[in-house]
Amino acid sequence: MRRYDVVVVGGGPAGLAAAVAARAGGRCSVAVVERDDALGGILNQCVHNGFGLVTFGEELTGPEYAARWADAALEAGVEVLLGSMVLDVSAGPEGPGVTCVSAERGVERLEAGAVVLAMGCRERPAGALGIPGFRPAGVYTAGCAQRMVNCEGLLPGREVVILGSGDIGLIMARRLTLEGAHVACVAELMPYSSGLKRNVVQCLDDFGIPLLLSHTVTRVEGRRRVEAVEVSRVDGAGRPIPGTEARYPCDTLLLSVGLLPENELSRAAGVELSPTTRGPVVDDSLMTSVPGIFACGNVLHVHDLVDYVSQEAARAG
Repeated sequence: MRRYDVVVVGGGPAGLAAAVAARAGGRCSVAVVERDDALGGILNQCVHNGFGLVTFGEELTGPEYAARWADAALEAGVEVLLGSMVLDVSAGPEGPGVTCVSAERGVERLEAGAVVLAMGCRERPAGALGIPGFRPAGVYTAGCAQRMVNCEGLLPGREVVILGSGDIGLIMARRLTLEGAHVACVAELMPYSSGLKRNVVQCLDDFGIPLLLSHTVTRVEGRRRVEAVEVSRVDGAGRPIPGTEARYPCDTLLLSVGLLPENELSRAAGVELSPTTRGPVVDDSLMTSVPGIFACGNVLHVHDLVDYVSQEAARAG
């Protein structure tokens, strides 16, 4: 067992900004617990630019933005525990604490004066959509495909349909096109795109990729591998309109249908969650309903820009 003044769960943009802010006075001990083997979180797979305009006044890629915060954390004297999976966050008689496990150190307990939850968010998976058909290979979330292409050098498919016009889906439409795949269309259930306007222009319009508003995927064909998807127009209530079906032959379906705050640890710790944001309920200092446990970033609510994540996390720290 070890004791710190502050333990931050998550080494992404929120966790790093919170840790740097907590160490700003130079008098407290701060540890960041990160399950991956490198700091930066999801930014490490976001090789496109557009980050840092608010925070640094210049346009950076995701890895560049992450590297600046990682360097700042290390220079500030933050202790970093990589490859460590947090199993439990709980409040004890002397304050909150974190139980984590790693291959190097085994199971250990980190007692703290305060814990900052900065686990980020996750994508809504295929199982949440209830699309008719079998469960063939070739159905990915957009973030999973992004990691495959940008970090592992793998192309998920050659003929692609994307469901959902979230920013990750829009960016992957461009990324896959640049890698030689053909993106047949991006289907969006709502009558407007859920992504930033600049991404619609730069990722779809500039590459001639059609955006089908008020459309959704109503069937996936194929048993072993995706062979085609059926895309239908929907009415004002989001229900498919019979007779509007169009078949798109493809070997890959990407899902960009929303992000959810990653709050299993928060719930297990007894933190009250908001039914609106699905993140913790916090006060003006970003403390949750459990004394000594704070939350910030996308684990609190999904942000449009990572710069806003860093600003909010600095307040929590």
